[in-house]
Amino acid sequence: MDHVPAPPPPPPAPESSPVVRRAAIGAVAGVLAAGGMAAELLSRPDSLRNRVAAAPGAPNRASTPTSRAAVAERPGLAAGEDDRDSSYVAGDQRPKPPAKTGPTRDYAGFAAAAKAGRTVPGLLVDKAGPLTAAQAQRHLLNRTTFGPRPSDVESLAKLGIDRWLAAQLSPATKDPAGDEAWRAFKLAGADPATVRRSVNQYAWDAMFETGFATLGRQVFGRRQLFEVVVDVFANHLHVSTPSDRGWDVAPQYATAVVRKHAFGRYADMLKAAMRHPAMLRYLDNDTSTRESVNENLGRELLELHTVGVSSGYTEKDMRSSAYVLSGRGATEDGQFEYRPERHRTGRVKVLDWSAANTSARGGLALGDKYLDYLATHPATAKTIARKLVVRFVDDVPPRELVARLAQVYLRNNTAILPVLTALFRSGEFWNSLGRKTKRPLEDVVGTARALDLPFGPSSGKGLEAMYWQLNNLGHAPLAWPSPNGYPDVAPAWSSAGQMLERWSSHRALSYGWWEGLKREKLPADLRPRPGDTYREWFDRLGVRLIGQRPNSRQRSALAQFVGAKTTSRVDLGRMEWQAGHVVALVLDSPQFLAR
Repeated sequence: MDHVPAPPPPPPAPESSPVVRRAAIGAVAGVLAAGGMAAELLSRPDSLRNRVAAAPGAPNRASTPTSRAAVAERPGLAAGEDDRDSSYVAGDQRPKPPAKTGPTRDYAGFAAAAKAGRTVPGLLVDKAGPLTAAQAQRHLLNRTTFGPRPSDVESLAKLGIDRWLAAQLSPATKDPAGDEAWRAFKLAGADPATVRRSVNQYAWDAMFETGFATLGRQVFGRRQLFEVVVDVFANHLHVSTPSDRGWDVAPQYATAVVRKHAFGRYADMLKAAMRHPAMLRYLDNDTSTRESVNENLGRELLELHTVGVSSGYTEKDMRSSAYVLSGRGATEDGQFEYRPERHRTGRVKVLDWSAANTSARGGLALGDKYLDYLATHPATAKTIARKLVVRFVDDVPPRELVARLAQVYLRNNTAILPVLTALFRSGEFWNSLGRKTKRPLEDVVGTARALDLPFGPSSGKGLEAMYWQLNNLGHAPLAWPSPNGYPDVAPAWSSAGQMLERWSSHRALSYGWWEGLKREKLPADLRPRPGDTYREWFDRLGVRLIGQRPNSRQRSALAQFVGAKTTSRVDLGRMEWQAGHVVALVLDSPQFLAR
């Protein structure tokens, strides 16, 4: 969907010319370059983008080199590193803060852990000290949501950290707002039979609608922590949506595998994934025969989904893994099918698990036993713990925390909720203020949530427009083209061109350029009030949008942009059309970029 331009404003005063606006952006957000966000643009093979113009319902748009995400599909692993994300961080040359910023112990409650939290000088604070109550609440919201809405801030302040987090961690919590956004797309999460009845064969409509609806839950949903965890495991057990052979089966995968088990047991999620036609097609397991076993699924199961490369498995182990999974496939109409005649029998051994594997008919049950073994392996416990720590705590995950959470995972029979509970009771989580950076999706979705955009009859169109903008940024929901899922560390997304597109998105949402995600005026709490000085307005915008007042350098840049002193009264008539630019400038700040 093409952008809908904002109504032309009155001719700007000299102080708000495009040159001044660019200077203001540089002044408000200039520290980003020092943080690596203006690093050299990396290259990314872009199979999705090259094909998207031919997909049903996709807009006909060309992308420029500067609009592509600064990510690489599969960089080589750095020596001694566990996965792709750790390789990115190993190659990052930025200085790191001290490994320990405060106590690393676990606490009896979430609030008790928050009270003991400490800060280090950096992006969000000038000097070390205790984590204040306001900092703790903003930190929690930044990490456990896709960006806080005002209602999230109010709810956390009213309930307190313990009760708010308990509600977010409850499997029984309902999400009417997220459900409404999901229902805007009739084929989102549809089963294969419904998809096949509704679209032409091989059409991508249902896959795109599932991506749009996923974005809708992230933008409008209130059950935010669940959505964040869904995103973690959608990338961990990743099936690219859209993809060639997923047209009728990938939509259901998102709901029947990941969403169903995100707050359950990882062993159950893993077994569901290894029986789902979307995964079996995506990694070519349905093409395996007894004589010619395709090794893709067996390899990725070990490398990506469970024990990881540092566990010490061999090429022979990987082949055995593929043999155990042979026979699992899908029917023509998209249903799971186990075909004994395609199962490779013969003794198999992976790490310290082995089986005679003499019965082709027993191959499916044997495979489930093998998956249970992998799910409960200590190396898998470390893999899952590390994924969650990288998402919620730090690009460089504290080893002690990963080890403690891995033990929680094993003690609780692979249940995910106890691991999350222990994570939010850890000193490391509350000591990590400013240690994570928003990726493109969290930036754009967080902008919509910060602006408190409401859901309405045409919001579906707005979500489609947002999806295609995120596709330009290389981060549309579920759409990473290879099995390792989107990177979750800052160096993978460092790009000057991408940063410019993010800033453009801030303006698009502030001014309502996308049909379905617009309003007549900015929310009242973002507009200046009669009698405000510019400093009072700027400070209120900072607290509202980034959780803290702008620093003196940023205030000066904002004042330069509006062409007035910070002590001057706000020109309400002029700000009627210019306020959106000021709001967008605050969203351009490094404080908003912090996750």
